[in-house]
Amino acid sequence: MRISYSTEGSCATRIDIDVVDGIVKQADFIDGCPGNTQAIASLVRGMQVAEVIQRLKGIPCQGETSCPDQLARALELHLP
Repeated sequence: MRISYSTEGSCATRIDIDVVDGIVKQADFIDGCPGNTQAIASLVRGMQVAEVIQRLKGIPCQGETSCPDQLARALELHLP
C-alpha cells in the first residue's frame, strides 16, 4: 500500500510511505531537515507499523508535533 500524507505543523510537507503486510518498506519525507528525515526513514524501514506508531507518536519538535509524530499519525490513519 502506498500512502501519501500531507503533514501539518512539521518542517516536512509530505510523507510518502510504502507498507507491505504491516511492515514499513520505505518512507520518503518531502522537505524537512534532510539528516533527520533520512535517519527516521532508515530506522523505521523493516519495522512493524504498530511499533513505529508506538515509538514515534507524540514526539514534539518546534510545537506539538514533529516529522516522526507526523509519520506515526499517517500510519495510524491507514491502519486496516
